[in-house]
Amino acid sequence: QDKNKLAKHIGGGFSGTKIFTWFMVLALLGVWSSVAVVWFDLVDYDNVIAERAKEFRFNFSEVLQGKLSAYDADGDGDFDVEDAKVLLGLTKDGGEITNENADSLEEIFGILAEEGSDWFYGFFTFLYDVITPPVEKDPEIPESQTAEEEEGDAGVLTILPFITSFQPPEHPTIELGRKLKAALREQLRMIQEKIEAKKIAAMALAEVRSILTKEEDERQFVNALELRRQEAAQKEKEEMRAHERRAHEQAEKDRIGEAEEKERVEKERLEKPREAEKAHKEKLEKKKAERGYEVLFFVSAKKKKPKLLNKFEKTIKTEIDAAEKLRKKGKVEEAVRAFETLVLQYPQSPRCRYGKALAEDGLAEKMLSNDMLQKAIGTYKEASELPNATPDLIKATLKKRAERQQFLGRMRGALATLEKLVQIFPEDMALKNDLGVAHLLIGDNNSAKRVYEEVLATAPSDGFAKVHYGFILKSENKIAESIPFLRDGLESGDPGTDDGRFYFHLGDALQRMGDDSAYKWYERGHQRGHFASVWQRSLYNVDGLKAQPWWTPKDTGYMDLVKTLERNWRIIRDEAQSVMDKTTGLFVPEEENLREKGEWGQFTLWQQGKAGESCRSVPKTCGLLERYPEATGCKRGQIKFSVMQPGTHVWPHTGPTNCRLRMHLGLVIPKTGCKIRCTNDTRAWEEGKVLIFDDSFEHEVWQDADSYRLIFIVDVWHPELTQYQRQTLSPI
Repeated sequence: QDKNKLAKHIGGGFSGTKIFTWFMVLALLGVWSSVAVVWFDLVDYDNVIAERAKEFRFNFSEVLQGKLSAYDADGDGDFDVEDAKVLLGLTKDGGEITNENADSLEEIFGILAEEGSDWFYGFFTFLYDVITPPVEKDPEIPESQTAEEEEGDAGVLTILPFITSFQPPEHPTIELGRKLKAALREQLRMIQEKIEAKKIAAMALAEVRSILTKEEDERQFVNALELRRQEAAQKEKEEMRAHERRAHEQAEKDRIGEAEEKERVEKERLEKPREAEKAHKEKLEKKKAERGYEVLFFVSAKKKKPKLLNKFEKTIKTEIDAAEKLRKKGKVEEAVRAFETLVLQYPQSPRCRYGKALAEDGLAEKMLSNDMLQKAIGTYKEASELPNATPDLIKATLKKRAERQQFLGRMRGALATLEKLVQIFPEDMALKNDLGVAHLLIGDNNSAKRVYEEVLATAPSDGFAKVHYGFILKSENKIAESIPFLRDGLESGDPGTDDGRFYFHLGDALQRMGDDSAYKWYERGHQRGHFASVWQRSLYNVDGLKAQPWWTPKDTGYMDLVKTLERNWRIIRDEAQSVMDKTTGLFVPEEENLREKGEWGQFTLWQQGKAGESCRSVPKTCGLLERYPEATGCKRGQIKFSVMQPGTHVWPHTGPTNCRLRMHLGLVIPKTGCKIRCTNDTRAWEEGKVLIFDDSFEHEVWQDADSYRLIFIVDVWHPELTQYQRQTLSPI
């Protein structure tokens, strides 16, 4: 068995050895054939290699030019160094590498890399490895040879161990091989340099592109910053505009609010006198059962509760009270309907009819309807004439009727109603006092005087009768006789006596008698709220207005009006003198009983804000004033000429309101003897000059010259009155 195994082993080994032997033989034949070709110079390597290189260069050039001709920059039909310089920005005229050139360079380098680098390098490496002797290690081969080249060398050197002992004899072609080797080494070095150059160029291009990208990013960043700056500036500008708009809107709101607040304050100031008067009337309303008149004076007395229901009406008291409750709650429409229903059910009930009249009266006030008020006046009469009406109901009904008649201005109708009342109730002094007032309202002072004499004869301590009787005596210029009645009446404190007019007339009477106690009564009137001060005693006032006796044109704000008057004073004087003839009757005597003595005539052009026919006589004067509404529109003043003859004295007096100022333009002024006092300051007029004072303060005039004094009086609104007040104040 061992022999058989050895035989098999030997047989198997021979077979393997035989194949290897034949392989070595063939390899040696190939090598020696190549050596023979070189040794015996059978092939001209110089020409062959030159032809192959030329053919390679031509083919490769055609391939590259076909792909690079698109980048021909100088128009000579091919891509050469000059074209590369243009792309690299290296021409004489300089320039920069633009994005477009950079893109072109990148494409060219890509073509060279694709078509040249690997093929060149692989081809020449193969030639170099074939030609280079296996045992020779040339120290000049670059150390930077890649791992791939070393692996290629290893593939060739695998056969070198079989031929390491072979040393061919020196031959002339060896020199050629060496030269070829050197050339190939140089070509490999150049190719390696080109590859490195391509890498450097690629890196440079990448750097250029990075710089361009960075510059682009910086430019975009700068643009973004600028855009944000512009947006911020625009936003700030818009915010500023919005702020200004809001500030303007707020200022406008504040201005409107201030105007509204000022208007509200002014309305309140305007309403204060009305509210005071209303409060006074409401206070006196409680006394109507005794006095019954709400316009001037009221008298009341303590009385027990009136009996308004008759025997039958007490059975329907619940129904009457229900309707009356509606009226007192202000539901006047429902109250009218409720009482109308009761009147239909109980037509002979005076109380139901009286309730209907009261409800209609309230509805008239709510509707501001005179027609409804007239209907109520008729219903009052019906109630008073029904049978079975109680005396208290008749008195209450007729007194209410007289009051409403007076309110409508039907003074004679009210007088007739009060006369009927006095006939029914002759012992009621309060009704007689009301009857005396009714006579005064129609200007029948004599009848009023008789009524009050009757009252005083029956009730000599009646304060209401005393103050009115003293007032009548003073109006008759019985100054001394009037004083005790006025004084005693005020001192009584009776209802209806605490009135500013009685303090006014008592003080005036005392002044005319030379009695300084007048100022004590003025002070008392001031303390009771009737006068603004002891000096300023007007009765129809607006609270809060600046109060001073003398004013300058600048104080008033009416400088233009003053200048117009002073520039044209001669024209005004000449027109006034042309109508001073007594035969024309244009100048009329003063009618307010203000003169102690002398003659004082007046010629009125405007009164209560309205021009009369008088302007036809003095058209130039009126024409000068037409553009000054502060004068022509003053509803609480006048515009008039005033002529005063020598020897005239005007008592100390005050005007009716603090809502106006009075201008005096001197036209004809004697050199001496004419003067005017306002409070404790006395001044004189000058021709062509304007004096301005507040005639609600006490003032007095003397004319002791030898000739007449002529002035032009122009009343103007108090400058602190608003347009609203000027429009709504009642005329005086």
